[in-house]
Amino acid sequence: MTNIRKPLFAGTWYPGDADACEQEIQHFLEEGKTDRIEDRNLIGGIVPHAGWFFSGSIACNVIYSLSRQEQPDVIAIFGMHMHPGSTPHLMAEGAWGTPFGPLEIHEEIAGDLKKQFNFTIETPERFTQDNTIELQLPFVKHFFKDAKIVPIGAPPADVSLQIAAATVQAAQKRGLKLKIIGSTDLTHYGLNYGYTPQGTGPQAVEWVRYENDRKFIDALLSMDAGEVIRQGIENQNACCAGAAAAALEASRAAGADQAESLTYATSYEKHPGDSFVGYAGVVFA
Repeated sequence: MTNIRKPLFAGTWYPGDADACEQEIQHFLEEGKTDRIEDRNLIGGIVPHAGWFFSGSIACNVIYSLSRQEQPDVIAIFGMHMHPGSTPHLMAEGAWGTPFGPLEIHEEIAGDLKKQFNFTIETPERFTQDNTIELQLPFVKHFFKDAKIVPIGAPPADVSLQIAAATVQAAQKRGLKLKIIGSTDLTHYGLNYGYTPQGTGPQAVEWVRYENDRKFIDALLSMDAGEVIRQGIENQNACCAGAAAAALEASRAAGADQAESLTYATSYEKHPGDSFVGYAGVVFA
């Protein structure tokens, strides 16, 4: 039997059983009806990774949008909180558990990547506690029941762009249909995060929404992976800029030539306070 990585956030950051997850997903889909794109084949997307209460609706609707046309054989998921000098991470074997059942790792693609790059290898028994990828997996299992995954921790560095391109090449040489997900939240603002360049109060929320987060979203929409990384490092407007840049680069390598913003929100709308986080849903086609 395949070894299965235990989900660590089920029952806290998102529901711990299939029925409750299903109810949440149906609520998210109803909530996000006006934000969907259904008339073209989407290759990749950017999703947030806060608890489902805060950002689950955005993530769900991006991943749902990816499922509307061609069903993939494999999904590359880029995530993890990393700095430019971090070693990339790769789960290379086994499966990752979800309330809907396990998602198997595509071990052949992971094997190709292991030969080309220096990774910290994760297994179902030895891994870094990480919410950025796990919170997407119930959505992935729900909408892509037969797909395998390649979960990759991507630092904000050029190596992540190289890994992204190599992931697409590994899928293409096997004739596999690929979809791509990048997981990042945007500006973490407030005393809780040690980042208050605009003080506190409504003007800070406006600055995050219309200036700081907008710069990062614009970099995604311009499909400039290098600028995505630069924005995250210089303006602290993405906690996982490497994951977003890798997903963008992989989507480009897989044929995407345009990007569109589906939705934007902050945790302030759900829980007003002086500390809050921005979230965006973006798709590549």
